[in-house]
Amino acid sequence: MSENRPKKKESVTDRRKFILNMARGVGLATMGGFIWSAYVDEVTASSLLLRPPGAIDEKDFLRTCIKCGLCVEACPYDTLLLAKPGDHKPLGTPYFVPREVPCYMCPDIPCVPVCPTGALDEASVTTDGKLDINSADMGLAVVDEESCIAFWGIQCDACYRACPILGEAITIEYQKNERTGKHAFMKPIVHSDACTGCGLCEKACVTEKPAIHILPREVAMGRAGDYYIKGWDKEDEKRLKNAHEIKTTTELSKQKAADKLNGDLLEGLYE
Repeated sequence: MSENRPKKKESVTDRRKFILNMARGVGLATMGGFIWSAYVDEVTASSLLLRPPGAIDEKDFLRTCIKCGLCVEACPYDTLLLAKPGDHKPLGTPYFVPREVPCYMCPDIPCVPVCPTGALDEASVTTDGKLDINSADMGLAVVDEESCIAFWGIQCDACYRACPILGEAITIEYQKNERTGKHAFMKPIVHSDACTGCGLCEKACVTEKPAIHILPREVAMGRAGDYYIKGWDKEDEKRLKNAHEIKTTTELSKQKAADKLNGDLLEGLYE
């Protein structure tokens, strides 16, 4: 009996090792799940983040930014924040929240020249050799017509008045209010070619939840594709070189247009 005891102890030890290894494996898998979940959250949030003036394309920005925080320190209005653990944003990268503190459009753009890696590109906010904050592209203002009280017929031009590029990035469109017959709508219209995405309009919005939001331009704007060209715009016509022909054949497309129309007319007569 005594000779069998060591074997029993070895068996117990092996079993414990197996259980411990299983526990470690489960722990690592769980940790990996948390890490992956956090990564997915960060990537998702990254597509909606607003970056400082001069920020390059988001994918390149994340590769280029070294998370030094110099741009955050340089901002005189404490607009820029540095993503910290728990924010569900790419850790250590700069961003801002317009409703809290918008970009106040500093003429000397102090946050850009201090960037040591080019993640904030000085050339992109330079015009005729001088820094030009009006050429910045931090995002684009988008009006929610359902919640904007100006679209209800209530007089409000808070976003228009707050815009630092007055009368260019946001204009007011006057339209007769057919409901009352004697009032006019004062609808804010955002012009994408002038809007810098500073967020001063979002900050100024009088509704409890802002009816005008700043979104990254890629999110805010659609894209017509290379099949639709502004024939009157010579610059836009250049996109034709990227277009290629796609032919789709259906039973309907095999018919001549005249035959199809005549067939529909005949069917209408007999109905």
